[in-house]
Amino acid sequence: MPALAARNPDPLSDLVLPADGRQSPTALRLQRGVRRLFSEMGCVTLPEFSLVNGRRADVIALCGAGKLTIVEIKSSVADFRADRKWPDYRDFCDRFFFAIPDTVPEALIPEECGLIVADAFGAGIVRAAPEHALSGARRKAVTLRFAHSAARLLHALADPGAVREGAL
Repeated sequence: MPALAARNPDPLSDLVLPADGRQSPTALRLQRGVRRLFSEMGCVTLPEFSLVNGRRADVIALCGAGKLTIVEIKSSVADFRADRKWPDYRDFCDRFFFAIPDTVPEALIPEECGLIVADAFGAGIVRAAPEHALSGARRKAVTLRFAHSAARLLHALADPGAVREGAL
């Protein structure tokens, strides 16, 4: 390992989180843009975050003061129309957004949700999401799950053979 450290002072900088294969190329590009937006806002994010109700958020962001935001990515009109599970996410976040490419009509997105337009290089908030504060107990539970998921991902990147298949 000393030779690696001499060549690259940050050995984790070469590690890349593999895509899990469930997202379309368009959805992956939107995910990247959304995560860049939240990073610019000082938040940390996780993709494909499993909730205790069995749903999986496309992106969850943990922001200042412990505020949680979930973003549901819709890559096309057909994708939006085929998926009616989005109300199931609201009980696990303070704010809920849809993220779409500029090819999806903004009018399609329900007014009670925030709206982000994204591409592979960034994103912008077109409509702010109404805030609906989580209870303290729910916030703690989701935040602990976030921390556990992030630590597990970091471990898998640093030592891929140590994390059992399917545990992420």
